[in-house]
Amino acid sequence: MYTTASVLFKTFAEAGITHAFVNWGNDHPAFLEELERERVESGKTAVEIVTCPHEMVALSAAQGYAQVTGKPAAVIVHVDVGTQGLAGAVHNVDKGRIPVLIFAGAAPQSSDRRLKGTKNEWPMWLQDVPDQPSIVRQYMRFTTQIQSGKNAAKMVMRALQIAKSEPQGPVYLWARRETTEEEVEPAIFEENLDITKWPAVQAPALPPKVVSTIVDALLQAQFPLIIAANSGRNPKTVPLLSTLSSLLAIGVFTSCPSAVCIPWTHPNYIGLSFGGRNDLLDHADVIIILDVDIPWIDTAGNKPRDDTRVFVIDADPLKTTFGWSHVDAELLAKADPEVALSQLIDAIEGPNVQGPAFTEKVSARKERLASLRSTWTNSIEAAERVKTLAPDQTTPTVPFVLATLRNAVVTQTPSKGEKVLWVNEAISNYALAWTYLRPEHPGSMIASGGTSLGYALGASVGASLGNIVAQVQHDLIAAIVGDGVFLFSVPASAYWMARRYNTPFLTVVLNNGGWFSPKFSMLGVYPDGHGSTVSGQQLTVGLGPDMPDYSQVAVAAGGAWGRRVENADELQSVLEEAVRVVVQEKRSAVVDCVIQSI
Repeated sequence: MYTTASVLFKTFAEAGITHAFVNWGNDHPAFLEELERERVESGKTAVEIVTCPHEMVALSAAQGYAQVTGKPAAVIVHVDVGTQGLAGAVHNVDKGRIPVLIFAGAAPQSSDRRLKGTKNEWPMWLQDVPDQPSIVRQYMRFTTQIQSGKNAAKMVMRALQIAKSEPQGPVYLWARRETTEEEVEPAIFEENLDITKWPAVQAPALPPKVVSTIVDALLQAQFPLIIAANSGRNPKTVPLLSTLSSLLAIGVFTSCPSAVCIPWTHPNYIGLSFGGRNDLLDHADVIIILDVDIPWIDTAGNKPRDDTRVFVIDADPLKTTFGWSHVDAELLAKADPEVALSQLIDAIEGPNVQGPAFTEKVSARKERLASLRSTWTNSIEAAERVKTLAPDQTTPTVPFVLATLRNAVVTQTPSKGEKVLWVNEAISNYALAWTYLRPEHPGSMIASGGTSLGYALGASVGASLGNIVAQVQHDLIAAIVGDGVFLFSVPASAYWMARRYNTPFLTVVLNNGGWFSPKFSMLGVYPDGHGSTVSGQQLTVGLGPDMPDYSQVAVAAGGAWGRRVENADELQSVLEEAVRVVVQEKRSAVVDCVIQSI
């Protein structure tokens, strides 16, 4: 016997979905029955099922999986309450442009025993809400109801086609229980759907006139600058951006990055910020904004000169999913970064741009960039050598913690740190994590791309599963989080999953005793206000004085190894042991690093 659920799983598998991150409920009898039919008849299920004790963790895991594989996973949740349980992860996959297929069952619409799947349990009356998809619709690229098993496969394919087309993002399908329980004829189940006929939209290119305009501006500029953030979500763009930067000696600055856009060691990489001051804007006469959500913050007095030529290259240059966004620009180009970078490189490498004047200009740019990079990296290296600035002379600084972690990974991994995936959700320390961990390779550091806390732990599990599919050999997956993020991440569920599915990872908690970001926001509006001199505890953003023992949550839930460190002198040995546990014992480890309190 086949049902609509049978068709859904078959279509998922044929479309290339390998994993479904699930949280089952009373709307899923047909799914559970179908999975057992597959085990009995085939010895395995068409799609790998990953049980997730919380929906936020499920969707975060699907995000980490997609970030490693470049392919969507499925997330299956339970009626309206499971849809709500996806929580802030919905925001993250939207803003992070992550292709993921979310399917939710819905309460039966009937109470009629003649209909298979009708209401037969008391919660179903309470779960029968007027407009279930409205819970997430504004974050989705596409939402639709599946109303029959006969066309379910085509509905899935349409959803995936949209999810994988730029700007990529999540899609939401839902069906009543009567529909998922609908029996379908074998002929319908066995229909062959030609997957090749459902391609994503072809990546757009820059028009020839736009290419020539940008290239001419780059050639004439005294100090051109490329601001990047998200182009590295496609790893193929990283060597292309590196090449373009090298060809014309163009500086690269990353603003609120969510992926590695250029190697840390590239000589033309000259800075990064998360909304902070970018002094380079005062000097740049040509700026290319390459797939960036927030290139600068005007209200902070940080913007280019009035005579600067600004060009925006983005799959969504108008940021149509934002309520407000604007950049004063000469030109906005809707184009795929990989395609656009290739076009610019081809144009620059042509015979018409070579000559003595060109060579002299590039040489002068190189000298200037070398000086800027030296100043930047010297300040970084000086900061990471400072163990502590705290009055107790024992509490470590964040740069020292991160530099020590970086060095521990080098000494304790077989690849000497070359095959490590960093999952960055350090939030108020985002910029420091990018700066001091120094990610070098395409895809070697990922972030949510959004602002909802609680991504990193689930994403680490999903990324580990994605490694298997993508045949990526990471020695270590390491998540960098704040203590507030750790609590938002539903850690008991995440570490249970890590042990259940053999996906161990390292977690380093930067424990400042609460949420610094709300205090920082307050200081931005009331720098000399009543709250400017009081503690985080007084402001009700603190988690002390009796803070949770974060590492022991992971020990209890997932058999992890855990330690708390409060003294800078103990940090190296503890971090080295934690890395060893994950790499050699294949067990998750959590290091709770107490830093200066908010």
